[in-house]
Amino acid sequence: MIVLKFGGTSVADAQRLKNVADIIRRQQKKKKKVVAVLSALSGVTDSLLRMCYLASLRDNTYLELFAQVHNRHLDTIHTLNLKEDSKLDSFVKEAFAELQNMLHGVYLLREQSPRTLDFVSAFGELLSTRILYAYFQLLQIPSSFWDGRALIQTDEHFGAARVDFRATNKNLRHAFDKLKGVGLMTGFIASTAQNETTTLGRGGSDYTAAIVGAALDAEEIQIWTDVDGVMTADPRKVKKAFSIPSMTYEEAMELSHFGAKVIHPPTIQPAMAKGIPLYIKNSFHPEHPGTRISKKQTDKTHLIKGISSIDDVSLLTVKGSGMVGVAGTSARLFNAIYGAGVNVILITQGSSEHSISFAVKPSDTKAARQRIESAFELEMQVKLIEPVQVEEGLSVIAVIGENMRHTPGVSGRLFQALGKTGSTW
Repeated sequence: MIVLKFGGTSVADAQRLKNVADIIRRQQKKKKKVVAVLSALSGVTDSLLRMCYLASLRDNTYLELFAQVHNRHLDTIHTLNLKEDSKLDSFVKEAFAELQNMLHGVYLLREQSPRTLDFVSAFGELLSTRILYAYFQLLQIPSSFWDGRALIQTDEHFGAARVDFRATNKNLRHAFDKLKGVGLMTGFIASTAQNETTTLGRGGSDYTAAIVGAALDAEEIQIWTDVDGVMTADPRKVKKAFSIPSMTYEEAMELSHFGAKVIHPPTIQPAMAKGIPLYIKNSFHPEHPGTRISKKQTDKTHLIKGISSIDDVSLLTVKGSGMVGVAGTSARLFNAIYGAGVNVILITQGSSEHSISFAVKPSDTKAARQRIESAFELEMQVKLIEPVQVEEGLSVIAVIGENMRHTPGVSGRLFQALGKTGSTW
């Protein structure tokens, strides 16, 4: 069996949903069983979160946004000739009534909790998947509607819940054993053991596909998006960027960590653990082979697989003679910023142990600086450690490729190219 995942741009409207149905049918002819994981219609999740935010401010324009999202789904249903489907009609009416009631509660209480945001944002995937399921029924294609909340169990870390794989794998295998035809499953959403709605974080539909693929020992996982696979660079920044035929899991993880948006980083982990190949393909150009991500390095021709970047980062530097030869300094430093919930993008330390530099998002700069200066307050008072130095408005550039290993001259060419542009580092 295979798992297919379709992103928001691939299911943006009725015509694109028809296109997705065609892709699934073609794949089904090759394999007996297919599970397709769907995102919300393009932009809907952002709209849901936006209307929740507006409601918390008692801004009545949330009702206008609600109406727009409602009408968009109704238009999609009508275009697909599903307006006579009474079961779909009831599902959609109940969903929007439930959503409206929740938003009204947010409006009255003037607050939005992570639990509420997860509940509200789940409606996008529920609606898109249920609409495609109705379309499959219209075409008389055997299929099942899988609500991810009934299958993927998580903890209560709302907004980016952690998966209970033992319970989740059991649920998925049980559902798959009963599957006849195509399984159409909501991406992104899950639930706690107490049946409270959770989400897997932005990009969580990719992760859902990988969870399903690993649980069911899929032959492959296909991530369908709007580009021809993983590109050598961001095509919006580099006009000559082209798709990469194949790469390893490690290369894909590095590219995704350093800003490549084509694949969600946690997606790679379940697939890599089971050795399941990932394919990144273009739903608007389905005949293109895309990119194959697997364990073995099959492309020996490209020294570098890609160049990626994270723009607008802050670099914090902690230095001082009091750090040299003192065991546990790094642990104290990173425990301090861990306590602030700060994610570190990049770390570098001088061989003399005199300084440690690390990159964070600009929004985390203040919290990280305060926690570090609090943790090392005594050392700073006696000038063993200097105040935290902050540099803002920087970018991290990553050059990635396993074939660079043991190949001399690569870094020299990189810094020479940067030098020709007048870049500083």
